Amino acid sequence: MKKLFISLLILISGLSFSQFSVATPASDTNKWTFGGGLGVGFGSNSYFNLQVSPRVGYRLTNDLEAGLMGSVSWQTSDFYKSTMFGFGPFVNYYFARSFYVSGNLQHYFVNYEDKFYDFKNNQQETALYLGGGYMQQIGNNSFMQIGLMYNVLYKENSSVFSGGLIPSVGFVVGL
Repeated sequence: MKKLFISLLILISGLSFSQFSVATPASDTNKWTFGGGLGVGFGSNSYFNLQVSPRVGYRLTNDLEAGLMGSVSWQTSDFYKSTMFGFGPFVNYYFARSFYVSGNLQHYFVNYEDKFYDFKNNQQETALYLGGGYMQQIGNNSFMQIGLMYNVLYKENSSVFSGGLIPSVGFVVGL
C-alpha cells in the first residue's frame, strides 16, 4: 500500500509540474489565436435558441489582431423556426491588456419558416458591428472577453435582427 501511495504521489506531482510553462510563453512564439462563443436561450411558447461562433485570428502586433469569424444560429418555437449562417473578417485592438475595441463585418444567410402560416423565406443581410469591452485573463495566454457591439448597418423596419445593440461574451486563446 505504501508503494502504491508513493507511486501515485510521484505521478500526480509530475503531472502537476508539467502544467507550468518553463520556456518562452506560447503567446511570444505563436501569433495564431483561437476562440469563440456559445449561446443558449429559452423563452415562452417553447422558444429555444442555440448559437455557436468560432473565430481564428492572427496577431499582427502585440496589440492588433485580425482574423475570420463565423456564426451559426438555430431558433425554434411553437410558431417558427430559423437557421442563420454568418461569416466575415474581424479586427481587435487591445490596450492595457484589459480592454479592447473591435470591428466585425458579417454576411448572414437566413432561412426562416413560419409554422402557423406555412410561409418560408430565405434572406441575406450584412452587419457591421463596432464596439469594445473588457478582457479578463483566465490562464497563461487565454482570456474571457465581455463586450458590447452595435450593428451600424441595422435598419429597424427591414432587418432580420430585432435590434442593433448586442452584448457579447467569448473566449480567446493565444493572446
